[in-house]
Amino acid sequence: MVKQRIGLLGGSFDPVHMAHIALANAALHSLQLHQVQLLPASQPWQKEQLGASAPHRIAMLELACGPYQHLCVNTTEIERGGTTYTYDTVSQLPSDNEYFWILGSDQIQNFIHWHHWQDILNHVTLAVAHRPGSALTPPPELNHFLRTHNKALHLIDFAPTSISATLIRERLQQHQSVASMVPQPVAHYIEQHHLYQL
Repeated sequence: MVKQRIGLLGGSFDPVHMAHIALANAALHSLQLHQVQLLPASQPWQKEQLGASAPHRIAMLELACGPYQHLCVNTTEIERGGTTYTYDTVSQLPSDNEYFWILGSDQIQNFIHWHHWQDILNHVTLAVAHRPGSALTPPPELNHFLRTHNKALHLIDFAPTSISATLIRERLQQHQSVASMVPQPVAHYIEQHHLYQL
């Protein structure tokens, strides 16, 4: 049986936006994946309290992934609850697939500060996409680990974008349109449920 190549894109998705979906699709094609799973965090350890509840964030992700056959939502981290650590997630993955952890170049710089970062790399291969204002080059400690443990670092062919969830929340708080930044069903859902309003 051929192993499935699965991409994992974690985040708070507060809310999911066009750049998330574009990155997932870019990774799908660039890495020749069978599927990309978007994993909303319960409570990311590096972030403050989230703006939307877990059920709302899951609902928005499902709407955003709906049109794409090879994108889906993985609610493992929310179901587990508590503070979200990537190691806890990847250590519980079924071993019969090959996994690629998708992250931006801003996160690759910080990766060596993640909980059990070396152990994460026993379960997944890193795949990095360029983000504005941060280098694609991994920090020396990560570079050394990858080289000495014969592990790859894949680059995703992805045009960086300045869209961010922070900017979207700020615009919503000021009652400005975010129609160009989030998928249309997500924009409708945010309006319908009055999310991110002050």
